[in-house]
Amino acid sequence: MAFDADTPGQPHALELRRVVKSFGPVVALRSGSLTLDRGSIHALIGENGAGKSTLVKIIAGLYRRDAGELLLAGESVDFTSTAQSKAAGIAVIYQEPTLFPDLSVTENIFMGRQPTHRFGRIDRKAMRTEAMEIFGRLGVALDPDRVTEGLSIADQQIIEIAKAISLDARVLIMDEPTAALSGVEVERLFAVARSLRDEGRALLFISHRFDEVFALCDTVTVMRDGSYVDTTPIAETTVDDLVRQMVGRDVTEMFPKQPAAIGDVVLQVDGLTRTGVFRDISFTLRRGEIVGLAGLVGAGRSEVARAVFGVDTYESGRVVLDGAVLRKGDPRAATARGIALVPEDRRKQGLVLDDGVARNVTLTIRSKLARFGLIWNGLENEAARVWASRLEVKTAALDAAVGTLSGGNQQKVVLGKWLATEPIVLIVDEPTRGIDVGTKAEVHRLLSELAQQGIAILMISSELPEVLGMADRVLVMREGRLTAELPRAEATPEAVMFAATAPAEAAA
Repeated sequence: MAFDADTPGQPHALELRRVVKSFGPVVALRSGSLTLDRGSIHALIGENGAGKSTLVKIIAGLYRRDAGELLLAGESVDFTSTAQSKAAGIAVIYQEPTLFPDLSVTENIFMGRQPTHRFGRIDRKAMRTEAMEIFGRLGVALDPDRVTEGLSIADQQIIEIAKAISLDARVLIMDEPTAALSGVEVERLFAVARSLRDEGRALLFISHRFDEVFALCDTVTVMRDGSYVDTTPIAETTVDDLVRQMVGRDVTEMFPKQPAAIGDVVLQVDGLTRTGVFRDISFTLRRGEIVGLAGLVGAGRSEVARAVFGVDTYESGRVVLDGAVLRKGDPRAATARGIALVPEDRRKQGLVLDDGVARNVTLTIRSKLARFGLIWNGLENEAARVWASRLEVKTAALDAAVGTLSGGNQQKVVLGKWLATEPIVLIVDEPTRGIDVGTKAEVHRLLSELAQQGIAILMISSELPEVLGMADRVLVMREGRLTAELPRAEATPEAVMFAATAPAEAAA
């Protein structure tokens, strides 16, 4: 179904006016305003904690606003549940879709509203036909009969979009949809988004990636500290303008790397091999050095980091820390010897989301805090407060559930948890993924300070400017092999991308 694009005099597809939402004494949304038009893709940006997620949850029916107006096609609405929001034609596509893994693609699309024959039996043929018709309109090839378990995040998002279209959603909200996607998958998602726009639907795109905002969106709204700041056509603004509006200041130095004294080799990796994953990986890390590990998604970077730390095992090779060989497959021993790993997926691998900030920060040092087998809350809070203060974690209380914090503050908690172990080698995998521009600068500044203190840092990142801006040396991987080692002066975007994409013989 196609919808008419907004024309002068017609109501907007969706409008929020000065919406307010508080959680006890914490004001999450002070004055949220947003206008979405039919046939348009509208970006919503702001630092973590700016109020974007709260705004979206109000639209989705998860939260009820305390004040302000929410209008859908000019009509005032007050959703008390997600079911009401969906029934009104609103769909939210999250970064991590929640599908039933043991059901087929088609069954997930029509879950809870399967068409039936006249005698009450499910009409599977009609479901499959409609699913195929939707995928055809979106220009994607998905097997409607395939079980969803094992599908990529990108394919799962397409299923969620197909579900929204089958519900005839007029407003689609995409919340950080590209964070876990490869370049090819992002382009496919963008093509789908444009086709939805061309049908006359209104899309809200939430992202921290400015290149995507400028490539996809027609208009951008900026929020800061829970309040609306400005709305501008994309063609009439710049990245510098948006950053200034987001953080309330000029962020002129995104990569505040300071010179550090580079010392002796502290970590040596020799010939690390795991069949089908990576082969013959050898490199060194020196005290005070930041080494960037670059490469395309699937190159094996995270797998190497996990093997060095001991989460995953390997078949041959060795890891030497301060002259002593580490036992493979033993992360506890690696931690005790001074290696720390901040994982790629902070929510699944780095945090206990239902536990408080203090409990998460002290997870790695609980044995040190125990007295006669017991851990007193006072000791736990005292230890956590040091890192929460140093990393400027924004939280109402140390016992506040980590899952309620913004992405940037969650990342700070993971960093604090591992820095509490006083490591001599810190491995950070995608340290700024999914966090805003202001918090990125804070994380970069922290990494630079840690290097100045003599900690050796291995930084894995898919963001090339981050690698080039922070690393003293860049290692590049392609298809499980190291293809280049570049000193900072020689690490240009062209050199890194050539090593990441060229055949191994050419890159050698």
